[in-house]
Amino acid sequence: PVRGRRGACSARGVRHSSVRSTGTAAMPHETGLIALVAVGFALAFVLGMAAVRLRLPPLVGYLLAGVAVGPFTPGFVADTALASQLAEIGVILLMFGVGLHFSLGDLLAVRRTSLPGAVAQIAGATAMGALLARLWGWPWGQGLVFGLSLSVASTVVLLRALEQRGLVDSADGRIAVGWLIVEDLAMVLALVLLPALAGPLGGTPPVGAGGSVGAAVAVTLAKVAAFLALMFVAGRRVVPWLLARVARTGSRELFTLGVLAVALGVAVGAAELFGVSFALGVFFAGVVVSESDLTHQASADALPFQDAFAVLFFVSVGMLFDPSVLVRQPVQVLATVLIISLGKSLVALGIVLAFRYPVRTALLVAASLAQIGEFSFILAGLGVALGLLPEEGRSLVLAGALLSITLNPLVFAAVTPLERWVRARP
Repeated sequence: PVRGRRGACSARGVRHSSVRSTGTAAMPHETGLIALVAVGFALAFVLGMAAVRLRLPPLVGYLLAGVAVGPFTPGFVADTALASQLAEIGVILLMFGVGLHFSLGDLLAVRRTSLPGAVAQIAGATAMGALLARLWGWPWGQGLVFGLSLSVASTVVLLRALEQRGLVDSADGRIAVGWLIVEDLAMVLALVLLPALAGPLGGTPPVGAGGSVGAAVAVTLAKVAAFLALMFVAGRRVVPWLLARVARTGSRELFTLGVLAVALGVAVGAAELFGVSFALGVFFAGVVVSESDLTHQASADALPFQDAFAVLFFVSVGMLFDPSVLVRQPVQVLATVLIISLGKSLVALGIVLAFRYPVRTALLVAASLAQIGEFSFILAGLGVALGLLPEEGRSLVLAGALLSITLNPLVFAAVTPLERWVRARP
């Protein structure tokens, strides 16, 4: 099952308390972590190599490695909660690295496209998912959560695809990343609003969630504004100054440690104090560090950690997937994948073309968004907990994520042929 951050923390606290009360309980817990990392990396390596030999992207092998060690297949079963936490570190480090390559000017330069484009694309994908759910006989409330879960792309998948093609620093890459930032902000707002809207939408509101929707929106926006103000007023002075002082010591180990401390510290602080997602918080930390002269050194030190933990992200996605859903509900799975990989992409394609960008830019942005990931899992889990999404819906979201992530490299590969075909038309 998908756990929210609060659930994961409470479960972690229970495990620690049992360790303190029984001295021998610590060993299985630590062994489980080591086994997860060892088996996850080993299987990801073997299946990743097999995928490359079959001329498939290595991430297909990483996903299959997760399926192999997940709870829905026989044999070794890894700890899903531990895997999701390790994968979260990968998301944090990856977003930190992207922030290092961005500046505030870069973000403001694409705001006129990314802001309205992302909002319109989220609305379009949510509407398609909700209508599809109504055809299956689901209530509108469940359809809304289902469609919303299909509307937001995966941070890790998008950035890995852009990095492999050298597009992160390009104008097209900046539009795609700016689009993703707006999506993340929208999902942060959705996660705050869903508990308040659970009752009106036909779900079960959590205990103590009786506040008004307007108050919830106002509080969320105030927290995000306070975080951004803190980062760009105080952070852009303190963080570069701190890293410069560490660099003067001449110790590479201390500098690497300082970079990781800043990335992880800002991510946790943003989530706990301001209600901002880990990924979004650490992205702005990277933007702040990019104001210093140590950007390249910080990026080089974080890169090995990014690669290792990004692999664990894909393994954790595979662990959540129940392959039997492909046999039990093949038509529903196909419809879900079509909305993610085709419907959502066509909406993005039309929006970017409407802003009079070249065809290649529109195709690259559309390909970038033709998948879903981490926020979709969190939304689906919250929807199930609030009675706003059936378990069947979460299975379809996970199936759509796995298949769309697997197909995404093929979507990118189709960009150049499609561009040539469009240019050849009279």
